[in-house]
Amino acid sequence: MRRIVIAAAASFTLAACGGGTSADTDGDGEITMEEAASKAGDMVKPQPGKYRATVEFVDIDMPGAPQQVQDMMRGMFDQGPQTHEYCLTKEEAEKGFEEMAKRAQEDNGECSFEKFDVEGGSIDAVMNCKAGKEGTARMTMTGTGSETSSQMTMVMNAETPDGQSMAMTMKSSQERIGDCDG
Repeated sequence: MRRIVIAAAASFTLAACGGGTSADTDGDGEITMEEAASKAGDMVKPQPGKYRATVEFVDIDMPGAPQQVQDMMRGMFDQGPQTHEYCLTKEEAEKGFEEMAKRAQEDNGECSFEKFDVEGGSIDAVMNCKAGKEGTARMTMTGTGSETSSQMTMVMNAETPDGQSMAMTMKSSQERIGDCDG
């Protein structure tokens, strides 16, 4: 499940958005990663440069999980926000969301969108993923973005094949902090 959460966060890094037409291009009621990626072509692309990414775990609920597992997961909250810096090259910035969506699909099982609304610098999406032996996850994502920053709140409800459930809320942000070294 952790890979799915990371993929979702990466998929929407700097998701500044354009027009508001439907992403469900074939009208089947399901928005594939490919359809979302094609809609993402309307999004503003991030500027190349050095970025600071911050992820904060806000809440977690694991009914029925062993106490040791619950304590381990709650330990993530006690660490406070997790921050790292990275360099986004010109080539990576040009690929924007489309390439990230393709990579998320390759690495993380079957994912499709129930909802993918992007307009005026905001995103409102619901993604459903099946991760083989790891179970299923439904994530709601809301946020805003521009060429140099983004903020997103993700709420994930996951279920393992043995019926254990987990609900987790995370906030993430990206901010351009300068040019890349070198």
